[in-house]
Amino acid sequence: MDLSGATESSNVEDRRGMKATGGVIAGGGGLLVLILGLVFGVDLNKLGVTGGGGREGPPPADNYKTFVAKVLGTIETVWKNEFAKTSNGYGNKRYENAKLVLFTSGVNTGGCGFAPSDVGPFYCPADKTIYLDPSFFNELEQKLGGSKGEFSQAYVIAHENGHHVQNLLGYSARVDSKRKTRQENEYSIRLELQADYLAGVWAYHGQKQFNFIRPGDIDDAIKTAKSIGDDRIMQKMGRKPWPESFNHGTADQRLASFTAGLRTGNATKQKLDEFFTVAFDAHSAELDPALFR
Repeated sequence: MDLSGATESSNVEDRRGMKATGGVIAGGGGLLVLILGLVFGVDLNKLGVTGGGGREGPPPADNYKTFVAKVLGTIETVWKNEFAKTSNGYGNKRYENAKLVLFTSGVNTGGCGFAPSDVGPFYCPADKTIYLDPSFFNELEQKLGGSKGEFSQAYVIAHENGHHVQNLLGYSARVDSKRKTRQENEYSIRLELQADYLAGVWAYHGQKQFNFIRPGDIDDAIKTAKSIGDDRIMQKMGRKPWPESFNHGTADQRLASFTAGLRTGNATKQKLDEFFTVAFDAHSAELDPALFR
């Protein structure tokens, strides 16, 4: 990935090296806990974790913060432009940048409590912040067969920022209204597939503005998208896929959603609304494939 033409975002905070302590996730552990992060979405309020932390040492002397800041800079540029387009139909909504916090071991969020690094990357809507422990990408590659290539990492960040876009546009609130109902998993799948699509939209417009995609980059993102479907994850856990328990989408649909956004760059409200209007097959836990054409 070539980010030489990108400007660094000023919204990245590096807390790596900060000592953090917290409670144990109730009922979690090992690969099962890791999976919460690998599907790029976790409700910290349900994890039963509490804790605190303090500075132990300075962040590593590497260039990772610079890399992340440049990725986030491209994301900010793309979404500021998309929100400014009257043709997208967002009304008077303006884009507000998300923040991104790098951490190791665990982190105290501004509105979602304490989270250990095992939960993986996540977006906290209460403080409009993305939290990321970079060691996640080693786990992604080694345990699920994804890629830790730079563009794959950027895809993960763009997916989490997709949740921020959803928060600003009201889609997250729509899903929250379905919590503790029979449609909870269905609407979670709709939201996660839409976030994958929004990551693809970022890649489409980001490439036009920054020309950052290099040979092999798309393959890395595809490898990751294919590795994180609910069905693939259950297989990795030695379980038979059970669609009724899915809440993020199958591998094929996660890939199809990302590549549809990458192919079209269509971020209109009309298109985004389709993620919540197309038919949902409860037996396969899949949205109508026509959505991704």
